[in-house]
Amino acid sequence: MSLIPDVPPKLFTLSAVAIGYLLIDNNTANEQNALGNWLMLVAQVLCTNAYFLQVQEERNDSSSDTMSDEDTIEMMQRMIDALTIEVENIKKSL
Repeated sequence: MSLIPDVPPKLFTLSAVAIGYLLIDNNTANEQNALGNWLMLVAQVLCTNAYFLQVQEERNDSSSDTMSDEDTIEMMQRMIDALTIEVENIKKSL
């Protein structure tokens, strides 16, 4: 079961705009900012996971080799660096 409805792309986009406007009501600027940042984080998690799945599929299609330990360590270090930057940005915004 997919969470994404089978609707035309423009209507799907318009629904996001409508929901965004509905979430503005009765919220302070700080509350809107907090909710917006939370939603962006959710979106980033989805995008990152989908991208990584695409990379894995691409690697499986092109070769049956598994990821080396060095590649795994390098990828994890990049993730740590990205998370560190996000944490610093959040600290600055507080």
